[in-house]
Amino acid sequence: MIEMHDVYKVYGNGVKALNGVNVKIDQSEFVYVVGPSGAGKSTFIKLMYRQEKPTHGVILINGVNIKRVRDWKIPYLRRNIGVVFQDYKLLPNMTAYENVAFAMEAVETPRRKIRRRVQEILELVGLYDRMNALPSQLSGGEQQRVSIARAMVNNPSFLIADEPTGNLDPENSWDIMYLLEEINTRGTTVVMATHNKEIVNTMRKRVIAVEQGVIVRDEQQGEYGYED
Repeated sequence: MIEMHDVYKVYGNGVKALNGVNVKIDQSEFVYVVGPSGAGKSTFIKLMYRQEKPTHGVILINGVNIKRVRDWKIPYLRRNIGVVFQDYKLLPNMTAYENVAFAMEAVETPRRKIRRRVQEILELVGLYDRMNALPSQLSGGEQQRVSIARAMVNNPSFLIADEPTGNLDPENSWDIMYLLEEINTRGTTVVMATHNKEIVNTMRKRVIAVEQGVIVRDEQQGEYGYED
């Protein structure tokens, strides 16, 4: 599903964000990526959906070397990669329905398929009755649910979540985690960067710990391993 082979990332200012990373994530896994601030977690995540390119090394997504994918093909590559952000990144002047539909329109999905699929995915995340609401009319938890619906609407092989509970209170954080777990049980691979110690220690999934650009720990049913 996801493979990194001897991956390095050096930014233009000389900062070495990743330093020889090797990892394999299989289909249907649920993986937490943890580590202190500045450890390289965000770079690790961004490389997976081609927000950044590796300086050296190979990254394979479903067998495709994504470094070699031409820029104009990136939207089609991302049909198999859903991405959820801490700050939701919803379009403020579009309703929940329109925000989710936009992800299908971007890859030229026939209009007749869009309405059925968007309604289906909004029902999955518990927002069918709120589909006509603007982001400003939704709570933080509801906005994140729209973000997840948008990420999942094209039936991606895997979902990348970058601090998806970072702006949420504990109750909404757990609601989002139960939703991500449900998505995972349906077969979608989930890779989630997080600082939430309670969630990681309670749910006990695979944990990859990154420090100074290096994977220092990779454990099944792992723990967070850092102080808050």
